[in-house]
Amino acid sequence: MGYADGRMSFLGYIGSGVLTRWSRLTRLAAITWAVLLRAIRPRTWTAPLRNVLARQVLFTGFEATGFIALIAVIVGALVVVQAQYWLTRLGQSNLIGPILTAVVLRELGPLLTNFVVIARSGTAIATELANMKVHGEVRALDAMGIDPFVYLVVPRVLGVAISTFCLTIIFLAVTFIGGFACIWAIELGDVNMGLFFGNIIGSVTVPDVFSLLAKSIVPGLLTGAICCDEGLAVGVAATEVPIAATRGVIRSVATLFVTSLLISIMAFV
Repeated sequence: MGYADGRMSFLGYIGSGVLTRWSRLTRLAAITWAVLLRAIRPRTWTAPLRNVLARQVLFTGFEATGFIALIAVIVGALVVVQAQYWLTRLGQSNLIGPILTAVVLRELGPLLTNFVVIARSGTAIATELANMKVHGEVRALDAMGIDPFVYLVVPRVLGVAISTFCLTIIFLAVTFIGGFACIWAIELGDVNMGLFFGNIIGSVTVPDVFSLLAKSIVPGLLTGAICCDEGLAVGVAATEVPIAATRGVIRSVATLFVTSLLISIMAFV
């Protein structure tokens, strides 16, 4: 009898976990879809809504440019220089374009950029909305006839997605330029700017462009939606605020890896 009860309890625990995750997945899909529907109707955007979007892009995108550029310079100095060094030694320097496209453009650029956005802006969004919920500001907006979803969620999700895409482009540009500058500075192999960048550009295919767009925009949308969802899901206790921020980051990182894997399969398999 005890074994049967324990087995049923274990199965119930698994079933509860599956239902909880399915509920979160459907809620995330609903939030993202509602945001996209709102985004394609710009005439409904009021001035306050545009201001919130502009502030989100300023915080997530513009203010993070310096940090993204710093990481990109380091990646360029490490990855590009190492690739050039070993390919030159092996007499295969013409493969620098395909290798950098596969490593940096397809995977490393979008992944590192999304990590920075999650760590910097994802936590800020979840914490801000959780504090607003705890202090009753969300209820106040509702009482004034302002839809909290439209005013709080939509501009933040779109702002994160737009900023992530722009930061990814900046990351790639600085990585390749910084990497070439390092190669030129240390005179590593046959350094020719036209050949170097022409080799990279010539290696970019349509699936690469699709992968870049999808891996920068889709995780950005999902990160914004997840962190907004976690922030607004708190109750009235202030102790729930850091828990919401932590959950937002963990769910965003997990979603980033799963999304990147699915996009790679769709684009290259």
